[in-house]
Amino acid sequence: MFQRLVHPLALTLCGLALASSLTPSAQGQGVMEVEEVIIEGSGPENSREFRPLNQEGSVLSIAAGRRLMNEANDAINLNQYTVALGKLQEARKIFNQLSNFHLQLANSFSGINTVIFEEQRIAALETGQLRDEATYRLALVHRANNEAALAVPLLLQIIRSQNPTTDLGRKSYQQLYELGFVASPFEGPTPTGSNAAPTAPVVN
Repeated sequence: MFQRLVHPLALTLCGLALASSLTPSAQGQGVMEVEEVIIEGSGPENSREFRPLNQEGSVLSIAAGRRLMNEANDAINLNQYTVALGKLQEARKIFNQLSNFHLQLANSFSGINTVIFEEQRIAALETGQLRDEATYRLALVHRANNEAALAVPLLLQIIRSQNPTTDLGRKSYQQLYELGFVASPFEGPTPTGSNAAPTAPVVN
């Protein structure tokens, strides 16, 4: 019985010895051959239809985030707020990751390749907009679920990201006003400097 145990072990040790005896160039050649097999089996070259992140089931894509937002809408229509919250949180996470990744790439190519830099900058802005839209819907669901305290920080994040003068920024501030977090409504930017109109005193 001892011999039966030793025999497989000996074969394993021989295999390890053979692998370690390969030169670095031979080992590198083996890796290259494996890479070539993987690439050759991945579909037509330079075809967007066959790129993994462009597939319907990809979890890191705009399509995946939009699908989650649509599923959240369906859950909201059924008053399933807990389900909707989970879907919107996942969508927000996906869009946030995409925005950060595209921004990192844009920064990496700044001053190196104008086309790639601009392409990635635009992609970062677009996915950032989708993230803020998912965040706004998430805040609305929290409000509908009587969780105003959870909605406030989300609305503040949108205003910081968007600017109060954008459509989404205005709506976020309006939500804060309706919740009672801020005292004054926002009608638009107030003129500053020499062009500012004098403020008349309030007469009771």
